[in-house]
Amino acid sequence: MYLSEFVTIALVHLVAVASPGPDFAVVLRNSIAYGRQTAIYTSLGIGVGILLHVAYSLVGLSVLIQSTPWLFTTFSFLAAGYLVYLAIGALKSQPGSVTSAPEEHRLGTLSHQKAFWSGFLTNGLNPKATLFFLSLFTAIISTETPFPIKLAYGIYLSIATAAWFCLLSYLLSTSKVANLIGKNGYWLDRAMGVILLGLAAKLVLL
Repeated sequence: MYLSEFVTIALVHLVAVASPGPDFAVVLRNSIAYGRQTAIYTSLGIGVGILLHVAYSLVGLSVLIQSTPWLFTTFSFLAAGYLVYLAIGALKSQPGSVTSAPEEHRLGTLSHQKAFWSGFLTNGLNPKATLFFLSLFTAIISTETPFPIKLAYGIYLSIATAAWFCLLSYLLSTSKVANLIGKNGYWLDRAMGVILLGLAAKLVLL
């Protein structure tokens, strides 16, 4: 009965999650700078962050956030501030700090717990993600859809998001990509810092 609704949700989500944004930038940065496992923990944090937006939507808080300008602005500035914090760390990369060294030599610079929280906060504080899920739960998911089905949709979106970025983490940390980055990886890290600053500016200016 809800198959067509689910397929629509899955397709819309696939397009959204594959589009470059703060989540993609953070996973890319952590994958290059710290290695596969750190990027995977970041991806898991992003997936759990999705549940925060799902919770907003299920209880109606996302409508409140959208309709209350100061609350939406607060979320925007919190998210932008966190992205700026990440960008500063990326811009400080020096030669030798980001290389194609094997995993065992790169891990430990960022703990798995911090990697998880970097993903969670990047996604959870993003007001654009809140609005995306608000649109999803109001424009696509019928009001007649039972709460358990909506919750199942949300869990799927969380798992699918984490799986996508875990796959991305794996691909970015393969030997070919690592060798391509080589000793000049810190330039890419700095470039990601600039992109993160741009994303932060977009959050507060648009």
